[in-house]
Amino acid sequence: MAQIRGVLAEQVVVSSALDPFLSLRALANYSCVSVRKLREYLGDPAHPLPHYRLGGKILVRRSEFDAWMAAYRQARQVDVERIVDSVMRDLRGA
Repeated sequence: MAQIRGVLAEQVVVSSALDPFLSLRALANYSCVSVRKLREYLGDPAHPLPHYRLGGKILVRRSEFDAWMAAYRQARQVDVERIVDSVMRDLRGA
């Protein structure tokens, strides 16, 4: 066994952005979604939460969670029919 001599670092500082693996508890804190709900999403047949199982531990990569969550983004839908009705009413009244 080789012996390494030198200074033992107590902290590592990384200046680049990380894409960590998060436990369900850490992911719950990050996402404001309960651990229980996250467990339900793991088995969702239509759109399962991507994850990794190492023994009994479940890990989710933060970037994969963000991409998965983006699929649920709700954009405000414009009510075209209501706008057309409003314009037609204004044209008839003019």
